Amino acid sequence: MASPSSTRLDLDGNPIKPLTICMIGAGGFIGSHLCEKLMSETPHKVLALDVYNDKIKHLLEPETLPWNGRIHFHRLNIKSDSRLEGLIKMADLVINLAAICTPADYNTRPLDTIYSNFIDALPVVKYCSETNKRLIHFSTCEVYGKTIGSFLPKDSPLRQDPAYYVLKEDVSPCIFGSIEKQRWSYACAKQLIERLVYAEGAENGLEFTIVRPFNWIGPRMDFIPGIDGPSEGVPRVLACFSNNLLRGEPLKLVDGGESQRTFVYIKDAIEAVLLMIENPARANGHIFNVGNPHNEVTVRQLAEMMIQVYSKVSGDQPPETSTIDVSSKEFYGEGYDDSDKRIPDMTIINQQLGWNPKTSLWDLLESTLTYQHRTYAEAIKKVIAQPIAS
Repeated sequence: MASPSSTRLDLDGNPIKPLTICMIGAGGFIGSHLCEKLMSETPHKVLALDVYNDKIKHLLEPETLPWNGRIHFHRLNIKSDSRLEGLIKMADLVINLAAICTPADYNTRPLDTIYSNFIDALPVVKYCSETNKRLIHFSTCEVYGKTIGSFLPKDSPLRQDPAYYVLKEDVSPCIFGSIEKQRWSYACAKQLIERLVYAEGAENGLEFTIVRPFNWIGPRMDFIPGIDGPSEGVPRVLACFSNNLLRGEPLKLVDGGESQRTFVYIKDAIEAVLLMIENPARANGHIFNVGNPHNEVTVRQLAEMMIQVYSKVSGDQPPETSTIDVSSKEFYGEGYDDSDKRIPDMTIINQQLGWNPKTSLWDLLESTLTYQHRTYAEAIKKVIAQPIAS
């Protein structure tokens, strides 16, 4: 591990200059891991912007930490705070992680989803373009929508042909469902802001990199309902399943858990982001898939693996009924739709940055569920033990 004070070189052998990074959404899952990496392994400074800082408090306190003075937290909401432009002007690089990115919200809060992911991101792009600041914008693999293969007959052999389902940044179309399927409000807003960023680059010379994460998984992801999030909240699949496991409940498989997904370990993914930060000549103007095509499973297979791994890390026996099937309408409400597969092509990021993910699905699940058990098991036991008010 390189010392932050030693001379560090980019991929072309040039010394890396210390940067001031304005990180919007620094208090979230990805932001907290990126801040950790920047503090422990680089000399860069971070202006950390978010509404909450619970996930980065360990980096801010106490003041005796070796990186004291290199990370400053600014509590603000980008949709209504006049300080945003000034903080962007202070930086060399802006990283925008802010988003509503929980599938349960796309149906129930489509307006908030569209405003958060498009309207609220507009000033960030505008200020970066006007002040000549480099922007790393976080998008989503959801911009691809459905695969071409999903429109073929179920028995078509072409469904097994990678040309019909592997997702390529510079080739694959973005295919969404009908307007009444509000699940696509998120993907559509994210695609439109991508197109705006790309257009600012083409017309006004904005230096940008767009990141499309494919299910980044690890400690501090999302929340556990009723513990550090709303009781009625529905987080993404890993936290949903973790919540079921912690409570000894069956894991709910939406529409049988037949959708296929890939999962990548957060620490592998953060390595890719650091390469983007420190190699602008190789990253500017590019859209990067960041995922692990080798960690492909159906959601049902993911549930079965998580049941095994959690039993190992907790010492608890799994419940007799370990999974139950629920319809997407019952789980997410009216207007839900899904994509069949999300498998990233890794050619561009490998060519430009030499990045490849390392961590197997079993290992990333073991790391994540060990953290979940250590962090939440006792709190959930106390909640379960409380008498229910009549």
